[in-house]
Amino acid sequence: MADQPYRWVVVAAGGLMGCVAMGALFALPVLLNPMEAATQWSRTGISAAMTFAFLAMAVSSMLWGALSDRYGARPVVMAGAALYAASLWLAGHAPSLLAFQLSFGGLAGAAVAAFFAPLMATVTGWFTTQRSLAVSLVSAGMGLAPVTMSPLVAKLSQSYDWRAVLTILSLIVLCTTLPLATLLRRPPQTALEARLEDAPSEGMTVAQAVRTPQFLVLVLTNFFCCATHSGPIFHTVSYAQLCGLGAIAAVSIYSVEGIAGMFGRIGFGVAGDRFGAKRVLVTGLLLQAFGALGYFFARDLVAFYAVAMIFGFIYAGIMPLYSVLVRENFPMRMLGTIMGGTGMAGGLGMATGPVLGGWIFDQTGGYGALYITCCVLGLAAFLIATTFRPLGQNQPTRALEAIT
Repeated sequence: MADQPYRWVVVAAGGLMGCVAMGALFALPVLLNPMEAATQWSRTGISAAMTFAFLAMAVSSMLWGALSDRYGARPVVMAGAALYAASLWLAGHAPSLLAFQLSFGGLAGAAVAAFFAPLMATVTGWFTTQRSLAVSLVSAGMGLAPVTMSPLVAKLSQSYDWRAVLTILSLIVLCTTLPLATLLRRPPQTALEARLEDAPSEGMTVAQAVRTPQFLVLVLTNFFCCATHSGPIFHTVSYAQLCGLGAIAAVSIYSVEGIAGMFGRIGFGVAGDRFGAKRVLVTGLLLQAFGALGYFFARDLVAFYAVAMIFGFIYAGIMPLYSVLVRENFPMRMLGTIMGGTGMAGGLGMATGPVLGGWIFDQTGGYGALYITCCVLGLAAFLIATTFRPLGQNQPTRALEAIT
């Protein structure tokens, strides 16, 4: 049976790797001021590396997922971990802004994608029960990054320059993710599952799968979903400072979002197992739209904290449910590819936030229109998600889950 104790080892390894990987990527906002002061590079140019990283993640997600389908998650994640560590080292030794953007925004962004689709595909394959909870726990590990890795980066930056910090992070990535990747194993396949893989209902190709309405709906939903929360994630600290909050208080809003997000991932995971992933996702998308709008009305620290708790709980909670819907509707042999495709859409959505918020601020002198726009994007995600219908060909898989 796939549901055996080792599945929780895979979950723990995935969560820890996700925490380290995302924490290293989001070191850039913490290092932004020291880098600007030390290099005289423009703030826009340094920040652009993060946008490039999200674009690189989007482009490479489907490739990493396809490789994991063919070779298994272990070698793919190990290769990605080695490339990620090397990219961070190169970024720390970049002689120019362009070299930094290529190494951090290009290489590191592409490499970090190796941790997501392969991990989620492997984890969902190990579970026929408690699947939503399992992927939510892995996602919760990633959500620990603002609470663990970001303070570590801030502490290191007090004693070392930004180049040394990135070099240290490259060693941390190498020494943690590579050993953890060795714990990943292909999900075991029961005899009944093996027969179902040979059934006509499981005979679709990848080319057929990416043309199904189910895949297209998930891709569009994830794009608009991530576009909804990327703007608030990247610009709320600046908005809070415009409202008169100090820098430390403004940064703490981000931490509140992160902590609330950990609980949201677990809460939505439990709800997804009980009420169904689609129903919970659709509800969460509607709530996310109005949660983003909540920042429009925030003016003091208490209000910002209240909105951050609600918004962080919701947007972090709904993200793992995409992986569950993929697992429920597509054959196991192509999960990495399909999850990589939805991840690509999410990466493109995340890349819109920094640019959209900056453009709106330049045009209006404030961020109010950003939160209204994000609410509209969130409503679009909600409406698209309501059109999702389970893939009829995959009914045998759900029958399998019911009897196991």
